[in-house]
Amino acid sequence: MKQPDSKEHEAAASMASLFLKLPKTHHSLSPSSNLLSPSSSCRPFSSTPWYTPPPRPRIDDVHILSTISEAINNSQTRPLHSSLRTILPSLSARHIINLINFNPHSLSPSSLLSFFNWLASRPPFRHTIQSYCAMAHLLCAHRMLPEAQSLLRFVVSRKGKDSAPSLFASILQTRGTHQSNLVFDALIIAYADSGLVEDAIQCFRLVRKNDSRIQLRACGNLLDKMMKLNSAESAWGFYLEILDCGYPPKPFNFNVLMHRFCKEGNIRNAQLVFDEMRRRSLRPTVVSFNTLINGYCKSGNLKEGFRLKSVMENEKTFPDVFTFSALINGLCKESRLDEANLLFDEMCKRGLVPNDVTFTTLIDGQCKDGKVDLAMKNFQLMLSRGIKPDLVTYNALINGLCRVGYLKEARKLLDEMSASGLKPDKITFTTLIDGCCKDGDLNLALEIKQKMIEEGNKLDDVAFTVLISGLCREGLVHDAEKMLREMLNSGLKPDDATYTMVIDGFCKKGDVKMGFKLLNEMRRNGHSPGVVTYNVLMNGLCKQGQMKNAKMLLDAMLNLGVVPDDITFNILLDGHCKHGSSDDFELFKSEKGLVTDYASYTALLNEANKASKDRKKR
Repeated sequence: MKQPDSKEHEAAASMASLFLKLPKTHHSLSPSSNLLSPSSSCRPFSSTPWYTPPPRPRIDDVHILSTISEAINNSQTRPLHSSLRTILPSLSARHIINLINFNPHSLSPSSLLSFFNWLASRPPFRHTIQSYCAMAHLLCAHRMLPEAQSLLRFVVSRKGKDSAPSLFASILQTRGTHQSNLVFDALIIAYADSGLVEDAIQCFRLVRKNDSRIQLRACGNLLDKMMKLNSAESAWGFYLEILDCGYPPKPFNFNVLMHRFCKEGNIRNAQLVFDEMRRRSLRPTVVSFNTLINGYCKSGNLKEGFRLKSVMENEKTFPDVFTFSALINGLCKESRLDEANLLFDEMCKRGLVPNDVTFTTLIDGQCKDGKVDLAMKNFQLMLSRGIKPDLVTYNALINGLCRVGYLKEARKLLDEMSASGLKPDKITFTTLIDGCCKDGDLNLALEIKQKMIEEGNKLDDVAFTVLISGLCREGLVHDAEKMLREMLNSGLKPDDATYTMVIDGFCKKGDVKMGFKLLNEMRRNGHSPGVVTYNVLMNGLCKQGQMKNAKMLLDAMLNLGVVPDDITFNILLDGHCKHGSSDDFELFKSEKGLVTDYASYTALLNEANKASKDRKKR
């Protein structure tokens, strides 16, 4: 190794003298102390030192530290690799930790970080967990939190899940001359940002157990992550935990948790969160009340929703448009339209201006209740107040108009919607197709279907089923079968009811053979046809007088575990009465034991017996 010049020798001697003057005694953990021992309470500050100061650099390391420091200082004029060529092979993570802790030339933290990163790209040198932790301590001590978090995120990505205890221990072990509890803040955030929420929570609890200061920023960051990623219940448990440690309660967090519980359908826990606000000396806001009222209304408990509205008013927290909209929506869902209208009038009398949600809620409820004229009246009122309807509003009205057969008005509304810049969606087109099919206007239904495709809306299973049903209703069974093929080719899977409609159409046309062909296709496609499908085929056979085939189909049903119902035997009785002989009737009579429960079997059997005797007399 190259011998140091006189200036380097003097610097090294000076540094050695400095290091030798460091105190030889220091506080340390007792042998029996446990880093993970439980703490009896959430104390915000530590009372005694709980770390071991770093050991003094060895005499032979002094020259290396001096060389590194000089190289960093001169890096603007001379590349680092040139200055450190001779010592790089012998450089270890211990040297870097000593450089960070003692920093003999008072280098800036950013300079040390740049060197730290540069060294990571110079094999064969490799940083250790301890050197990363030492650098994190330095950065946090100088409030360079983003850089510290970035560094710790890298370590966390390498350590992975369930690494919190070991990494936390490394943080404790490497706490040197830099004093800042922000390192725990950075570590918790690093785990939370990496999606390792359980590790972040464990870090938080380890900080508590070691009597260190609880970092509010980290708690807030972790709580936000939990409320987005975890269940509301686990987020609520963590929130209570940090509140007990001094985290300041905020209405916003309570409101978000209530919303999450309501969204999950857990109104009981939402109420517990609401009650906890008062216990923490917080006054519920309008948003707090509205969140809980909306939750109760959606769960069908309107009584509790209206009780909360009264509590709001008594506490001088006045209901707003959202409050009334939630209650109106609840009333509409229960078809209590008269009460919904009264509440709407009350809102207007209070000087509150209904928004698009309020109008749409009321219009949708009125349309579903068949009060389309009243819905159109509110729609015009909405327009007169300058409130622009959205797609949901138009879809609700079009659905209401189609239900009562006002197809012309529905199509006119579609044109108005398009003129206002709104593009019809799949629901709009499917609703119109269904209205046309029910009105018997299949040509218009197919025309709308084509327009739907042209505008980039793919038909879903509902749209295809509506068309198939309409075609079958009009006796266009071959067109219905083609539509079924189109549905299959588009990658959709018709359900049992859709297949059964087409089978029934063919059977009514006398083409039972095609009906059985579709039955076999159903089985090949993974369906297990039920009694309704077999009844349709049974009816087709009996209408044609194929009583032997009907008996074979009955046997096949039983072999497959499909239990005949009342309709099955009514069909067979009718077939035997019209097409069977006395021998057939006696044979069918013996089949009574096939099922144990079907309505009117005895009465029909007596009628069939009488008809058989009449034939014998003739």
